[in-house]
Amino acid sequence: MHPLSIKAFAKINLGLLITGKRSDGYHTLETLFAPINWYDTLEFAESAQISMSCSNVALPLDDNNLCIKAAKALQQFAGIDKGVALTLNKEVPFGAGLGGGSSDAATVLRVLNSFWNINASSAELHSLAVKLGADVPYFLEMKGLAYAQGIGDELEDLGLTIPYFIVTVFPEEHISTVWAYKNFYARFDRPVPDLKHAAEEFCRFGKKEVCSLFENDFESAVFDHFPAVRNVKSLLLEAGALFASLSGSGSAVFGLFEHEADALAAMKACPETYRMSLTPPHFSMQQ
Repeated sequence: MHPLSIKAFAKINLGLLITGKRSDGYHTLETLFAPINWYDTLEFAESAQISMSCSNVALPLDDNNLCIKAAKALQQFAGIDKGVALTLNKEVPFGAGLGGGSSDAATVLRVLNSFWNINASSAELHSLAVKLGADVPYFLEMKGLAYAQGIGDELEDLGLTIPYFIVTVFPEEHISTVWAYKNFYARFDRPVPDLKHAAEEFCRFGKKEVCSLFENDFESAVFDHFPAVRNVKSLLLEAGALFASLSGSGSAVFGLFEHEADALAAMKACPETYRMSLTPPHFSMQQ
């Protein structure tokens, strides 16, 4: 059998509102996930045990790696001892708020479910995904724009795509999610904007004025501590973005552009050392 090669796409958050804190320490949130055309590539080959190699030497290849965790969780769930040799070509930066690791883990779950002939149901895969990370179910189950609540694991497919070019910029700062949750400025008592309705107005009817509702509650603290990240947002807006925001807990920043020429000009205006991607309008994660 030839090795399978699968793309694991990243995401941005079109708005991220942290609404409270649970007794178990997790924060509750409301967010809109949207896929972008920036991806890692995973190869799956038959093997007697679970092993992994990666193009990025900074990533652990032991049980701390989400791909290994996903494979072992599925192996344990199914009560089998089959193996797989995983090869990860890592293109999506980590510590960027783009969900690269979560997307890789979801891809491992989805592919191995058929590769190993387990045929677990979507509900069974969902429960494995949640334990791996709050973003993993999105990548497992959705293709386009999705509304999420709870800890990010309660998902609703909105049947929408973003009708603009998306420029995503990684300013070479790694921000841990743990740091972001420790340092964000809580505003639990404010009225929460209706993200679902705003997404509908924005994506279906092109109402740009609703962009002001797509706030990211991590942004203020991240910008205060990481001025290079704040500068990317300014740069994208100056280049003509109709909206720009931090993604997730950062450090990646994205801008939405009506015209491809403006999007490309914005990318040219960024420092050459920054990694970035351009996503076309109406992008979805169809394989």
